[in-house]
Amino acid sequence: MPDDTLIHDRNAGIERLLEIMRRLRDPETGCPWDIEQDFASIAPYTIEEAYEVADAIDRRDWNELQGELGDLLLQTVYHTQMGQEAGHFDFQSVVRAISDKMVARHPHVFGDESRDKSARQQTADWEAIKAEERAGKAQQGTLDGVAVGLPALLRAYKLQKRAARVGFDWPDASHVLNKINEECAELVEARDAQDTEHAEEEFGDLLFVMANLARHMGIDPEAALRRANAKFIRRFQGVEMHLAERGKSPKDSDLAEMDLLWNRVKDAEKAARA
Repeated sequence: MPDDTLIHDRNAGIERLLEIMRRLRDPETGCPWDIEQDFASIAPYTIEEAYEVADAIDRRDWNELQGELGDLLLQTVYHTQMGQEAGHFDFQSVVRAISDKMVARHPHVFGDESRDKSARQQTADWEAIKAEERAGKAQQGTLDGVAVGLPALLRAYKLQKRAARVGFDWPDASHVLNKINEECAELVEARDAQDTEHAEEEFGDLLFVMANLARHMGIDPEAALRRANAKFIRRFQGVEMHLAERGKSPKDSDLAEMDLLWNRVKDAEKAARA
């Protein structure tokens, strides 16, 4: 029988979690589901947990944030356990690598560079260091290293931000707004032509330019869309509540009634903020 002392030691910290994952992945005594997983099958859960962390922060739910951070940490432990099994890396090498990176990227804190510089200069220095790191990885192109697995809207934002650093950018947001009008017209044209493939392309172009507008306005497009989603949910639930007071559900209603209730919920929110 394995020694469960560490497993049940609530004060053992990260070593306890590492042992739990090792045991879950044990090919003879572990959990069948955990044993079957690989990097690709776990990656979607990793992304989901990161967004649940962001959601808890948006809602300022600190108790839930603690749990979500634990779930995200578990994802790191899961990947490092699989990496160790395959002989690629282990938890300690991952910790060492990120620690080395943070020290190297903050010479003004851990080295002999002066801290007396603006946030803009520190950002420029950070990007210069990252460019050197990419060069060491044979990533010579400006857009190299922008992760393919990022959500498309966030990746568009990062690609444009990277291109802007080398001068490929409009001088101000007014040019982006003009481009949005142009892309909207092209989307309408593709729709009117009933060309689905072309419409999809133009729709993508419009989203791409919208991400660029967000960057020019200092807005995180992913965060903005998450808040818009949350607002829609909140207001639609308000519509459902008002319908329930009338003994109805959305399927018993129609667009005119629901739109009227939507505006009532919207006005109530504005009044509460005033």
